Parts: sequence; structure tokens; C-alpha cells
Amino acid sequence: MITLKSKREIDLMTQSGSLLADVHIHLRDFIQPGITSWDIEVFVRNYIETHGGIAAQIGFEGYEYATCISINDEICHGFPKKQVLKSGDLVKVDMCIDLKGGISDSCWAYVVGTSTPEVDNLMEVTKKALYLGIEQAQVGKRTGDIGHAIQTYVEAKGYSVVRDFIAHGIGPSIHEEPFFAHYGEAGKGIRLREGMIITIEPMVNVGDWRMKMMPNGWEAKTLDGSLSCQYEHSLAITKDGPLILTSQGEEGTY
Repeated sequence: MITLKSKREIDLMTQSGSLLADVHIHLRDFIQPGITSWDIEVFVRNYIETHGGIAAQIGFEGYEYATCISINDEICHGFPKKQVLKSGDLVKVDMCIDLKGGISDSCWAYVVGTSTPEVDNLMEVTKKALYLGIEQAQVGKRTGDIGHAIQTYVEAKGYSVVRDFIAHGIGPSIHEEPFFAHYGEAGKGIRLREGMIITIEPMVNVGDWRMKMMPNGWEAKTLDGSLSCQYEHSLAITKDGPLILTSQGEEGTY
């Protein structure tokens, strides 16, 4: 069932999203060559808890960590590990926060140390795809309009959109209806209504869109070993257009 949020609920989710964005902003300086993805996990969990939040992913469907940390060809749901990060690695950090009952969900991508043109371009295209999808998140539009905008842009740039993982509603739990793809036909899908809160989270591969699942049942990698990137925001559908809850005005700067 799709739930429409009250102003109070949206305010709580905005506060949660602001904290989540603050964590991501601090990760820019924290992520350096020589640390491990487990160091990121510890930093994130401590930051959330010392600021009054709960790392909402812990325990969700049996997941054990505050973060999903996916590196290079890992698409999503990567476990934090003792793996040492090296210069040029592409790291995606996805997390959810519960702050006084307000839920937020966002993924940002980072380059460790010195980047490369390949990584820079993939990140730029993925981030642009996210915002093109957000532009379609208007009252009266349909979820297919979001997916179509993302897919047509990404494929025109020579990349591919992962099809096995989808966007979703959020609040009061992490995953709510509606569930929808980041590809598809304009004018199709569920109609967007004022008060809906959704995530948009395109995962974009340099190569083929297909994936392979790791034996732990969570981690997904590109089938061909190519790089993958992801950006995600939580946003509210309002009569004045999409309201991004997890940005702190950081559009275009992360």
C-alpha cells in the first residue's frame, strides 16, 4: 500500500535526511587511500549514533551493518570489510537513518585519492541521471517517466542501467510501495501523488547492465567486471515539485 505523508512526517524525514547528508559530507575528507571499508562502517555508525540517530539498515531483512559499501565493480549491497582502499577506487556508500521516527536513505559515490577520466565521467553521468529522474518526480507524472528519463540519458552516453535493483517508497519502513525501475516507457507506471516519498537510485555500469550475485546473497557485481556507480536521494512529491530530503543543498557538488 502506498502511504501519503503528513507535513509532520515530511518534516521528520527532512531532519533525518539532513543528518544523512551531513554524514556523507564528512566522508569526503575521511575516505583516503589506506583506510578500509570497515573503517567507513565504524565512522558512519558512530556519527549517526552520536547525533541521536539509529543506523536503520542494521537488522533490516537480516542485514548486519550500518552501511552498504560497494567498490569498483560491486553494484550494491557490498559488506564493509578489512579490504584496504587504494587510490583510484570508486566507492559507493549507501545508508539509512532513523531519526526520531523519520527515515532517510541515500547513496553517494567517492573516489579514493586521485581519480581517472573513466571514473570521473561515470560519476558525472550517474549523478546527472539521478537529477534527470528527480525532475520527472512531479504530481501527476508516472514512475515510468522517471525511468525513461534516466535510461535514455544513460544509454545515449554509452553506459547501461542496472535492471535488477529498483527505486522504492520509503517511510515508515525502509522499503515501501511504490517499487519502480530506472528504465522503461514514459507515461507508464504508477501515478505520482502529493505526499508520496520515494527514493531514486540509478546504478550505472560502464559495460553490460547484467549482474551476478555473490554467495552471501547480498553483494551484487557487474557480470563483465566493469565499473559501476550509484547515486541516490530520498525526495517528497509536493505540489511545488520534488523536494530532495537528503541533500543539504549539495546538488551538483558531491
